[in-house]
Formats: sequence, structure tokens, C-alpha cells
Amino acid sequence: MKGLRRKARELALQCLYQIDQSSNPDADIELIRQNFQAPKKAVAYGNELVGGVKSHLDELDRLIEAHSENWQVSRMAVVDRNILRIALFEMLHLADVPDAVAVDEAVEIAKRFSTDEAPAFINGILDAFCKARPAAK
Repeated sequence: MKGLRRKARELALQCLYQIDQSSNPDADIELIRQNFQAPKKAVAYGNELVGGVKSHLDELDRLIEAHSENWQVSRMAVVDRNILRIALFEMLHLADVPDAVAVDEAVEIAKRFSTDEAPAFINGILDAFCKARPAAK
């Protein structure tokens, strides 16, 4: 299950990146799946993540800014802000994803798709969120 969910998170990241860069809110995760040869079974969870991030975007961005020091979401690397959005969406809205798993997955995906500094940056913001959160899952 972990492997499939990781692929779904990566698909969601690629789709959200495309949406962010093209301002096309209808970017299609199935097309991205075909281009990156990801398992078809990863599409459902990937779509859940993309839809969730899109519908909670303002809330997620406010939380990212509230837990980052002197960073605006608009100034963050596109990959990094979308990794953060996915992780926070999972932490806040998906009861079957423990906070520790969401953080670990975000850091691992950052290692693959972002800069050398990104994993620590992402971990710091998500850790600050977890510490400030009133009731962890």
C-alpha cells in the first residue's frame, strides 16, 4: 500500500505542479499517469489528493505561511509548496494517514523532486504545524 500511495502522491504533485505553472485547473492526472508510467491503481488516491488540495487551497496556504518563518507561499518553489499542500491536506482531512506518515512521505518526495535544501525546509514547516496542532490524530 505504501508504494502505491507514494506513486499517487507523486502523481498528485506532478498534476498540482502543472496546474500551478499553467493556471489550468483542469489538468488531468490520468494523462500525467500515462506520461510517467505510474500504476493505474494510483489514480484514485492521486485524484483525491489533487481535488482535496484544490478545494482547500486557501486554508492550506494560510497554514503553510503561518508555520514558516518569513516565507510567503507565492515565493516558495512550486514543487515545495505543492508537497506541503499535499501533506497538510492528508494531515487535516484524511483520518487514515497519520501525521508522521504524511511528514515522512513529504520529506521523501522532496528528496526525489526538489533541491537538497527542500527536505529540511519541508520537514521544518510540517514539524512546526504538528507542534502547534491542538490534537494530533
